[in-house]
Amino acid sequence: MPAEVLSYFLKNNDRRIRLGFQIVLQCAPFLKGLKVSCVISVDAALYGGLAELFENMDVSYHRLSCSDGKCLVLFYRPEELDRYLKQPGVNELIREYGYTDMSVDRILKRLSERIGDFSRRGMGFPHEIGVFLGYPLDDVKGFIKNEGKKYLMIGYWKVYSDLAGARMVFKEYDRAKDCAVNEFLTGKSIREIAM
Repeated sequence: MPAEVLSYFLKNNDRRIRLGFQIVLQCAPFLKGLKVSCVISVDAALYGGLAELFENMDVSYHRLSCSDGKCLVLFYRPEELDRYLKQPGVNELIREYGYTDMSVDRILKRLSERIGDFSRRGMGFPHEIGVFLGYPLDDVKGFIKNEGKKYLMIGYWKVYSDLAGARMVFKEYDRAKDCAVNEFLTGKSIREIAM
């Protein structure tokens, strides 16, 4: 996509268009049903516009943190995220970080608390956030074990296993992004773009 197109939409004076384009650009794999969730940083001034953009959709969002005029927002489909987090390997990993017997709302509240705690201590993000974003479990565990180093490849996440599989997924994500952005440029709404 030409840099001029990106610049035009990301600097557009119409806040709704700017927010919509950012979501389509950064959340396309999620919108197209390839990911369980996505997280982006949104200008705090634009956060209020999310309700209108996702009205009457099966997409929910949760503000994980907000500081310095930016809000970190997780987008997800509640039933899908609930099913995903209950999968045996995923559930075992998040239990290790204190996510025990909780509803999705309580789990996201706990994640927000951990993000706030890590931020206050200057530690980046809690490592389990990769699970919430649907990264392969072996790659999340590899990231934790290797402290973010010794990865095989970096793309949408740091890859520690199944390099060929990760490359295929990255290509699918790129195709989803191209498709979603082109649909947005032709005038489709987020509702029409999302699966």
